[in-house]
Amino acid sequence: MMASKKPKVLDLFCGAGGLSYGFELAGFNIVAGFDSNKEALLTFKHNHPHAEAIYHDLSKSIENIDRFLDIDVVIGGPPCQGFSISGKRDSNDERNQLYKAYLHTLESVKPRCFVMENVPNLLSMDGGRIKDQIITDLSKLGYNITYQVLNASDFGVPQNRKRVFFVGLKAGYFSFPLPNENSEKISCYDAISDLPERTLEEGATYIMSPQSHFQQLMREGSQGIWNHTAMNHTEKTRSTIALVPDGGNYKNLPEALQGTRKVNIAWTRYNSQKPSPTIDTGHNHHFHYAYNRVPTVRESARLQSFPDKFQFLGTKTNQYKQVGNAVPPLLGYKLAENLLEYLI
Repeated sequence: MMASKKPKVLDLFCGAGGLSYGFELAGFNIVAGFDSNKEALLTFKHNHPHAEAIYHDLSKSIENIDRFLDIDVVIGGPPCQGFSISGKRDSNDERNQLYKAYLHTLESVKPRCFVMENVPNLLSMDGGRIKDQIITDLSKLGYNITYQVLNASDFGVPQNRKRVFFVGLKAGYFSFPLPNENSEKISCYDAISDLPERTLEEGATYIMSPQSHFQQLMREGSQGIWNHTAMNHTEKTRSTIALVPDGGNYKNLPEALQGTRKVNIAWTRYNSQKPSPTIDTGHNHHFHYAYNRVPTVRESARLQSFPDKFQFLGTKTNQYKQVGNAVPPLLGYKLAENLLEYLI
């Protein structure tokens, strides 16, 4: 597609840019990303070199928004939980302001369509009234709204990650992509079995050939491996992890060790033959299916379907946060691919 013909995208709450990257793969032109996480913006800019990376507190109006009036699509995932509960509004709730900023941007820019992402339990909060309020607000701006919960593992991502997407069109109603038919879900082994237990220097060459079609896909265009630094656990932590089998969790530990972490996902090992559970943002409760450590940033990125050429910048702690908060690029790609049909 000619660059001038590509629909233009503005990404609010862009983070590292997983959703943007998926849209770019589908043939969209990412014009700018906005976020208040400076390290995530470094990552966004590094991987979207032709886009602006704009540091901005999105609880406040975007200055000079008029220069984005030719935008076709606004994407992003504003927190919505603080906006409206049974008609009661807390004007001091920051999440309220962030959601309003998303609405204000839509009202100002008037894109042809938008994609808004959030956690699935948003649909049931306050008996569904928050969801209804969101649809009312978006409809008032002249959009036809459809929404659906999608599981990333249904679309070629090696992770069971459910998110709700609201899509608004000025004309017509959006049809969501259908799950991949007659294809097995991508397992953790399919995703990361070619990555070694030990730390690799940035840009290190691959130490083995790809073990799956997915690994082949993730390696396309990459000259090596980045962000593969293994966590240095204590001997006590490593010995505890070693007691948990492939696909197991705290219930597999001796009773005396089961309560050492007070969360229900504690000491969970990925199942090598299944997609991973939803990855976290660096809380260290999930472990590699074979190695006695948490996944590296690169392994987590693979489970999110970020290709190896996508490099994460900033501190390692922030890199985990960037990966964990992102929309999987392959899921974004599937959405964008469907959306493109409404725009060309």
